[in-house]
Amino acid sequence: MSKDSKERERLSALVDNLSRADDVKLNRRAFIKSTFGAGIALGLATVPFNIATFVRSAPRTDRQFITTVAALERGKSLEFEYPGTEPSLLVHLKTGEFVAYNNKCTHLQCPVFYVEEEDVLLCPCHRGYFSVDGQPQAGPPQRELPKILLEIENGKIFAVGREIHHGA
Repeated sequence: MSKDSKERERLSALVDNLSRADDVKLNRRAFIKSTFGAGIALGLATVPFNIATFVRSAPRTDRQFITTVAALERGKSLEFEYPGTEPSLLVHLKTGEFVAYNNKCTHLQCPVFYVEEEDVLLCPCHRGYFSVDGQPQAGPPQRELPKILLEIENGKIFAVGREIHHGA
């Protein structure tokens, strides 16, 4: 054998365990292409769901009917739930205004009641007093009551949102 043929034989012995077909299939470039392709395929698979969600979703509104103006006398209050099952209190003030607050004391979450004679909101658990604008006046509460925003339309009272910090 010639020197060149011996050299070729020696080199082929070094690469006998490699298959060119496997080398083409299992290289870094093929892996990156596969990963990129899988990412694109998964992304495109979610498009119909995103479109369906966008089409189905109606604009969310927190507007909720509470009562009518005529049904609640001046100086009286009415308990209702807003939003969902959160206890709230609507008060028809002696001045004719309507105000509404979350019906949980900001101290220990006890229920708050309107006291017409004193024109205050009272938490009987620890004698916490709030003014009718929701600000703490006496007792342990240090934060104002979360306010329920109201709209009055055609003699109907609607809760339309919440305002957590409304203080002076």
